[in-house]
Amino acid sequence: MLFRQLFDQDTWTYTYLIADPQTREAALVDPVIEKVERDFQLLKELGLKLKFCIETHVHADHITGTGKLRELTNCEGIVPENAQVSCASRLIKHGDVLQVGNIKIQAIATLGHTDSHMAYLVNGDRVLTGDALFIRGCGRTDFQSGDPGTLYDFVTQNLFTLPDETLVYPGHDYRGQTVSTIGEEKQWNPRFAGRTRDQFIELMNNLNLPNPKKIMEAVPANEQCGQVAIASS
Repeated sequence: MLFRQLFDQDTWTYTYLIADPQTREAALVDPVIEKVERDFQLLKELGLKLKFCIETHVHADHITGTGKLRELTNCEGIVPENAQVSCASRLIKHGDVLQVGNIKIQAIATLGHTDSHMAYLVNGDRVLTGDALFIRGCGRTDFQSGDPGTLYDFVTQNLFTLPDETLVYPGHDYRGQTVSTIGEEKQWNPRFAGRTRDQFIELMNNLNLPNPKKIMEAVPANEQCGQVAIASS
């Protein structure tokens, strides 16, 4: 399997490239519109055919590159079920499996950061956790119908039940970390380790974080697969 972790320094976002080196089929998870040229060039250099752009959720901090990549490559845009994204090529629900060559990408429901969010288990040994679980942290729950109790339930029941050695690749990192494991996060993640559900809810309800800078433009743009930004650029 070809697996690349790509970074957008302006929004601290990780985009993931997954490809089968034999069939040359590829998928991008959480592409960023400002990095479409980089991602498209990389696909060309590696001789890959983009089959899917896959979203973990409707992002509030950056605009997706899916719409532009779909124009360039005719890939499918995959969005979690119940997201308000009518332009998606296909909605994906918990347990669904996308096939990229011989690579299996399985959707795992991880609601709570927003009311429609998926993590993706890739080839059974690594999980792309989006904003549901960060390295020593997690996504906030105070907008887009977020709910801390729901996030606690889905992380502890759907992610922390994966094998401890499962690699964790988050949607963002703000401290320069790139990869962790489920076992590490169960032991050392300060949002979850040693906390009851009620304690987690109290913690999340008192973070008092400012809104993301791009929330007013990013959410409506992402509900249209990033096409608003393309039309105005």
